[in-house]
Amino acid sequence: MSAAFASGREAMQWKKAEHDFADCFLCAHRCHIAPGKRGLCGVRENRGGTLFSLVYDRIVSAHVDPIEKKPLYHFLPGSRSYSIATVGCNFRCRFCQNWEISQAREAFAHGERVTPEQIVAAALATQCASISYTYTEPTVFFELAYDTAGLARERGLRNVFVTNGYQTPETVEKMAGRIDAANVDLKAFSEDFYRRMCKASLAPVLDSIREMHRRGIFVEVTTLVIPGENDSEAELRGAARFIASVSPDIPWHVSRFHPDYELTDRPVTPAATIYRALEIGKEEGLRYLYAGNLPGDEYENTHCPRCGKVVIARRGYFVSEVNLKAGTCAACGEKLPVIT
Repeated sequence: MSAAFASGREAMQWKKAEHDFADCFLCAHRCHIAPGKRGLCGVRENRGGTLFSLVYDRIVSAHVDPIEKKPLYHFLPGSRSYSIATVGCNFRCRFCQNWEISQAREAFAHGERVTPEQIVAAALATQCASISYTYTEPTVFFELAYDTAGLARERGLRNVFVTNGYQTPETVEKMAGRIDAANVDLKAFSEDFYRRMCKASLAPVLDSIREMHRRGIFVEVTTLVIPGENDSEAELRGAARFIASVSPDIPWHVSRFHPDYELTDRPVTPAATIYRALEIGKEEGLRYLYAGNLPGDEYENTHCPRCGKVVIARRGYFVSEVNLKAGTCAACGEKLPVIT
């Protein structure tokens, strides 16, 4: 028995199929995995007809981050989040900023051995208000996240997914009640982009955003705008209109692209493109719009939609001022969708 197998645990969200195949329904790829093989994520393996997670107790990153780094601007503003990751991803994004770990396949063998109890203890010791499952796609280390989140809630900690949103409805149902908030990457608003750039599909992401919101998971959405790829007026308007159809109170973070990984032939996104996307968001009825990767910009702040006053002032990942009283604007009393 390999060391990886011995240190893993049986996977969640799968069922046995004929001839010892394993049908994984953790994410929308719904892999049909032959004995001895792995799913597309590379970290769930069929061993003798049983599907195992190979990364259950192997994290490759653990940091204390401002919650604003996720980015979550309306969830526990100004707090710190204990942030962990394993290797693996169910996407193949050509522009991935964490490709060294997300696209790794065997690095889990070198990860730090850890238990859910130890993760929760570390979060409490570092005075964090939450645990974030982030940096890579947390769906692929769902077993670790699920067990950790249950313990964390017992100790008064919240739980956050920073995710591509490719969960199945069955997995979103499992998340409800354990995962408190999610920032979902809506990477574009076309099937073509998802196929070419991510080796995935748009529709399951839209379904997950709707379902997370319906089940009470606090949702914020991020779109990284890449010149010449997903920056057309039609795509930006489509994304904004979709988010507003779920709820106009969902914050939309529109972020500036920097060349990385396999996509180094595109320029940095012009600031004007970001501002135009935010204007489109306003036109489509979104009430909370933010510019990402533009430090010091006015669009880092949260404004009251009624009186226009700054209710949360930020610079980069740090909160400098909060003008809220019991979730309402201190100036006019407007109720804001902010969880404190």
